[in-house]
Amino acid sequence: MTDTIRYETDADGIALLTIDLPGASMNVFNEQLIKDLDTCVDKILADDAVKGAVITSGKSTFLAGADLNMLGSQSGKGATLEEKFAGAFALNKLFRKMETGGKAPKVLAIEGTKPFAAAINGLALGGGLELVLACHYRVVADDPRIQLGLPESQVGLLPGGGGTQRLPRLIGIQAAAQAITTGKPFNPMTAAGLGIVNEVAPLADVVTKAKEWVKKTSSAIAPWDKKGFKYPGGAGAMNPAAVQTFIGANAMAQKQTQHNYPAIEAVLSCLYEGGIVDFDTAIRIESKYFLKLLSGPVAGNMIRSLFINKQAVEKGSLRPKGFERKTVKRLGMLGAGLMGAGVAYVSAKAGMDVVLLDRDAAAAEKGKDYSRKLVETGVSRSKVTKEKGEALLSRIHTTSDYADLKDCDLIIEAVFEADEVKRDVTQKTEAVIGKDVVFASNTSTLPITGLAKNFTRPHQFIGIHFFSPVDKMPLVEIIMGEKTDDETLALALDYVSQIKKTPIVVNDSRGFYTSRCFGTYVSEGYAMVQEGVKPALIENVGKMSGMPVGPLAVGDEVAIDLGYKIGIATKKALGDKYVASPADAFAEKMVVELERFGRKNGKGAYVYPEDGSKKHLWPELSDHFPVAANQPSVDEVQSRLLVRQAVECARCFEEGVLIDASSGDIGAIFGWGFAPWTGGPFSFIDTYGVAKFVAEADRLAQAYGPRFTPPKLLRDMAAKGETFYGKGDTRGRLTKAA
Repeated sequence: MTDTIRYETDADGIALLTIDLPGASMNVFNEQLIKDLDTCVDKILADDAVKGAVITSGKSTFLAGADLNMLGSQSGKGATLEEKFAGAFALNKLFRKMETGGKAPKVLAIEGTKPFAAAINGLALGGGLELVLACHYRVVADDPRIQLGLPESQVGLLPGGGGTQRLPRLIGIQAAAQAITTGKPFNPMTAAGLGIVNEVAPLADVVTKAKEWVKKTSSAIAPWDKKGFKYPGGAGAMNPAAVQTFIGANAMAQKQTQHNYPAIEAVLSCLYEGGIVDFDTAIRIESKYFLKLLSGPVAGNMIRSLFINKQAVEKGSLRPKGFERKTVKRLGMLGAGLMGAGVAYVSAKAGMDVVLLDRDAAAAEKGKDYSRKLVETGVSRSKVTKEKGEALLSRIHTTSDYADLKDCDLIIEAVFEADEVKRDVTQKTEAVIGKDVVFASNTSTLPITGLAKNFTRPHQFIGIHFFSPVDKMPLVEIIMGEKTDDETLALALDYVSQIKKTPIVVNDSRGFYTSRCFGTYVSEGYAMVQEGVKPALIENVGKMSGMPVGPLAVGDEVAIDLGYKIGIATKKALGDKYVASPADAFAEKMVVELERFGRKNGKGAYVYPEDGSKKHLWPELSDHFPVAANQPSVDEVQSRLLVRQAVECARCFEEGVLIDASSGDIGAIFGWGFAPWTGGPFSFIDTYGVAKFVAEADRLAQAYGPRFTPPKLLRDMAAKGETFYGKGDTRGRLTKAA
């Protein structure tokens, strides 16, 4: 018995290793588990009374990869290169000992070793699947919800426990390359069909089936350790099929990643080089690339923002202490448009009763149709049963009568972005709801403090800003008004947790954080068109920078006329303080003169053919915005697009709109798609170097205007040698670089 593994031996001499990390909801590889598994493997190999072993889990999951918090120690400061490599190679070394019994290749080929079988009773991801692959036999439970995959590339890494070597030797290089570079998992039946697992059995029988195999197996040897082993589909520098695979894989990978994700290149290198050398050399090559990625900035930034910090906010790190956790049972949703309908769906899906209110019954029912379509799609794809779908729909109650809101626990408003409309629905709602019910606005631009004046209890008024489409977008931006209290914030965070979204908390300002900073990406694209930069260059560089789409394309999606109207409203609100942008002239001409509003009316910077064929840039754009004779370099356009966004994010931090930089990174990536490879704008500034970033921003400000001028915050940081992530904690303060 160890701290993380229960060790039991039955009458047949079969050891059962049950992984069960104490106090954890799921099993992950941490330092203790690696140590305990090593101890158990040594015990099995040394005990002549033990015939073989079965590895399973004491939890509903099998093993969900490695603890990413642990990985930093493998590239820690002060260690020699040899020590760092040893840390990176530790899991590979352990799995190989289990797989070979510690025997030399020639001896292994003759004698084999004690058999190890995996009884997979839940999801096996990352290091969990690599443990499974290192076993000689694999039995998985017949449950389509179980996932078997290698998702490391999604956080900038590659499988570091032999995954890049065992998987292609089982299913071929082409299938393995697709699985590892995308991180997409397999279900049990697909895994069995490909040969990743040997057997699919009922959940209650997986251990029994695995033991039966061990009992009848006197010695075992992995396929790649047998003499004459050949890859399915071929491998090697001179194999025509393998060469063709890599030609296509390299091209497709770089098209998708734009060379921003070194993990993808490293995976393909592992697959290529591993196909040329013996297995023991191959796993050392894998560990070399793993350590290189782990030591680089991309993986570190992605792990921190996409996993560690994201997981922290989802677990409640932003929630004020001292307030009892509450459950929203009945939600009042004002407005059944696209946003309101989406909020109604995710809330009903989470088990809440939803009162969906609009100006009349027909409009409210139209909003419910959004949920009906999603349910129908889910049923047709077997993602939800018909009964569960019908139950979800039964929880959405449409109405045009404000009196139906009287028993709601929380109100969310998502009506038209106009002060008078919002004032009307707020006052009508407050007249019928309880005196302690929180009112939230889904506005994306109007200041919460101003809207709270329409509510007699401004301390219970808050912003809950969703992103479209609500059912797909993971982020929710919670906005604190000047008088919003912590108890109201706690309820808002509890609600976001109920619907399984990722929250960030910001303070009030026009455009808040996400809308304000996202707008700079679009407006910089508009400004460049106005200056005569080729639209295709702008769009291609936007995607090359790591943004999901170019600024002109996303501007069309949001609607050019909406941005124009917001600009007019902002100019009116700020008066003399308003700073004009070159983008203003572009938007005005497109909306007022050309009536090109974007995708909404089929005309924008792009053309949207009526026959449904692929959209393309409007050829006549250059007639209205002449192209300059001299065009900027790709690097110059990329710097303008990324630096402009990052400068605005830093301003939000300086002004106190952002409560902490880590939320700023999470909000940027999940809110508007800021280049994930950077880890977010604050990670981008840190990695760029604060002093170097300030110098570049100053250069751009001199060339293109004051919108690039870095805030005093950044100048002070540069002078003091400070960074946002110097010591990890970014909330409300800065830290000196170590």
